[in-house]
Amino acid sequence: MKSLENKVIIITGAGMGLGYATAKELVAKGAHLVLVDYHEKSLLDVKEELSQEYPQLKIISFVADVSNEEAVKNYVDETVKAFGKIDGLYNNAGIEGKQAPMTEYDIAIFKKVIDINLMGVYYGMRYVIPVMQKQKFGRIVNVASVGGIRGVQYQTAYVASKHAVSGMTKNAALEYGRDGILTNAIAPGAILTPMVAEAFKQVNPSDPKAAETEYAQRNPTKRLGQPHEVATLVAYLLSEDNGYVNGQTIAIDGGESNIYGNS
Repeated sequence: MKSLENKVIIITGAGMGLGYATAKELVAKGAHLVLVDYHEKSLLDVKEELSQEYPQLKIISFVADVSNEEAVKNYVDETVKAFGKIDGLYNNAGIEGKQAPMTEYDIAIFKKVIDINLMGVYYGMRYVIPVMQKQKFGRIVNVASVGGIRGVQYQTAYVASKHAVSGMTKNAALEYGRDGILTNAIAPGAILTPMVAEAFKQVNPSDPKAAETEYAQRNPTKRLGQPHEVATLVAYLLSEDNGYVNGQTIAIDGGESNIYGNS
């Protein structure tokens, strides 16, 4: 995919999971990266690994909380100083929160989920889009999750935040498509990331592997997804090969979101 060569792409939540998998996919295709994560050690480990493997590419990192508007503005400004442009933004950072019935959900945790999953995505677009407008080019991929296209029991805050991300993606597509900026969202299902593994621990603390196996049986493919399978989709959406996909929330869940009800 030569259309990613020398592109400058920001990845939030780059220290693990889907962010890490996508970082590996993008550098392999020739992109320069700006890695953002709240967890300093995992972030620096990823930067060191990729820099050693691809010394010809420039990779910089920022320890930042995406729910902090000034922190987001800072890493966007610093990216422009370092590279002179921003070609892509992968708004990946997010948290699940906790699992609890709607009326029993911890309000403080609810607000934290909204701050990170929704406001973090908004701040990213708010400060990156003006840069892309000047360039008359940009690609944005937001992470919505299947929790952004259907309900998920006991995850009210997560579902609310991800539905909002999907809606905000549509608005960005409508407002900035004329500037050469294409904005899409992905809706991963159960992909084997650390966050999903933690969710299975909440479901069955004594045997999370059993919970994982049981969940996979509901999927038409009878398995969970792998991070690299999401990364290849994100790479396409961030590339010049994508010239007309705009305003979509694309499920990548083995087809599970097509199942009616809870069967």
